[in-house]
Amino acid sequence: MKIHIVDYGMGNIFSVQKKLLQENITVSISSEPQDILQADKIILLGVGHFKRAMDNLQVLNLIEPLNNFALIQKKPVLGICLGMQLMASFSEEGNSSGLGWVDASVKKFKTSDSQKFKIPHMGWNTINVTKKSALMNNIAPNEEFYFVHSFYMQPNDPDLILNETSYIEKFCSGIEQENIFGVQYHPEKSHDSGRALLKNFISL
Repeated sequence: MKIHIVDYGMGNIFSVQKKLLQENITVSISSEPQDILQADKIILLGVGHFKRAMDNLQVLNLIEPLNNFALIQKKPVLGICLGMQLMASFSEEGNSSGLGWVDASVKKFKTSDSQKFKIPHMGWNTINVTKKSALMNNIAPNEEFYFVHSFYMQPNDPDLILNETSYIEKFCSGIEQENIFGVQYHPEKSHDSGRALLKNFISL
């Protein structure tokens, strides 16, 4: 099985590779379009600015192979943090279009109490598992995961929501749409629960 991490110049991609190597799971990393097409599963992760990420994907000629992989071949894709947000139709960050795999928009946290609620939302928080999913096997219903983000995805179809988390308000922290999975939190930083989630994705 070929597990591939897409390198588009955004974030510490090697942390996920290291976590998987600890489980004796070999992962390739590259920015080559053909490596996407030859993979069995793709992990799309990253941190940073949404529009810059989309621009990088465009310059590297990765959008077409990613669309082919996710929408035509319908192979499993896991988006992590910014990688999840890129799956949406649109983001308020840079007023930019996304990949459009998920009918959703990406919105910025807004608060009138900046003393109580710091932005970015950073640290451990609970996820509520809202529906049965193979991605959530062996993960407690109210498990804690590690977050670092100022924006979140808001799907137009609530049935796509896999996880919800409360910070300022209740927001979507995980989605599942057929072969497309996304989590706003960082499983690679979330110890045993994060390890379980990554292993679940590899086992799909």
